[in-house]
Amino acid sequence: MSPPEGNTTFIDGITWCVAQAGASQADLQNALDWACGLGMADCKDIQKGGRCFEPDTLVSHASFAFNSYYQTNGNSDIACNFGGTATLTKQNPSYGNCDYSSAESISSYAPPSLARHDQSLVWLKLILPLLLFSYYWM
Repeated sequence: MSPPEGNTTFIDGITWCVAQAGASQADLQNALDWACGLGMADCKDIQKGGRCFEPDTLVSHASFAFNSYYQTNGNSDIACNFGGTATLTKQNPSYGNCDYSSAESISSYAPPSLARHDQSLVWLKLILPLLLFSYYWM
């Protein structure tokens, strides 16, 4: 089974995935750690000295990482959940030199076959940790 293409929350237009208002700091930190670790989001721009490091806040860094993961994993609702700490928005969160990628900008430089390949990996990235965890406890 392949993941859904596009998203079902917004029928048209470009969407971004950002940190959910009111999410706890602990939950945001755990989700950020997963996105930049096992989720393999591109988090280099939120590292010290990166173009999106400032403001140096958990919400800002989590939003960037969540969007990076979402945009490279099919723009599906499931790719913007992070345990309930993320939400979709139609408002571009980019600021100054910090550009939040969108599906439109990613598809402009990613070969179509690579984009489809990345979309199919979202399920592997989400299910593999669960399988490993359940195997460990058996």
